[in-house]
Amino acid sequence: MGHPLLRLVAAPVATFDAAQINALLLDMEDTMRALNGAGIAAPQIGVSSRVVIFEMHENPRYPHVAPIPFTVLINPVLEPLGTEMEEGWEGCLSVPGLRGVVPRYRRLHYSGLDQNGQFFERTVEGFHARVVQHEVDHLDGVLFPQRVEDMTRFGFEDALVGQLVPTPD
Repeated sequence: MGHPLLRLVAAPVATFDAAQINALLLDMEDTMRALNGAGIAAPQIGVSSRVVIFEMHENPRYPHVAPIPFTVLINPVLEPLGTEMEEGWEGCLSVPGLRGVVPRYRRLHYSGLDQNGQFFERTVEGFHARVVQHEVDHLDGVLFPQRVEDMTRFGFEDALVGQLVPTPD
């Protein structure tokens, strides 16, 4: 948090260079897995490109969430489905040690390109929808603390013991 790149709107991927994309994805995946994250965006590793990845299987930071397949999402487009919001605790690899309650759309349709440049789309809800919104916020220069509405539910993890229900990074 504080790095100027994290406050910028990331550039769309205009030309699909497989070698360049694969190198970026490998770096992102290594970083996400090393830190037990649920996802990561290219700006978090110093690349201003509209690329995110996410996945949820067995993760010690999120023991009670449904699996999310490993997903590469390039040039994402998000469309909330309805107006229903859901509050949940969030943290972030770019804001280590802090957690806060963030409202997110409960249901979401997203689309974009995969690692091969092929278009795909999904309709999701709950934790999956939260993860996608959190990661795409990074592409728009937004960190989760900017979305916290009640500052009494924001703070350092050690101080929030007993209040936390883990949600995405």
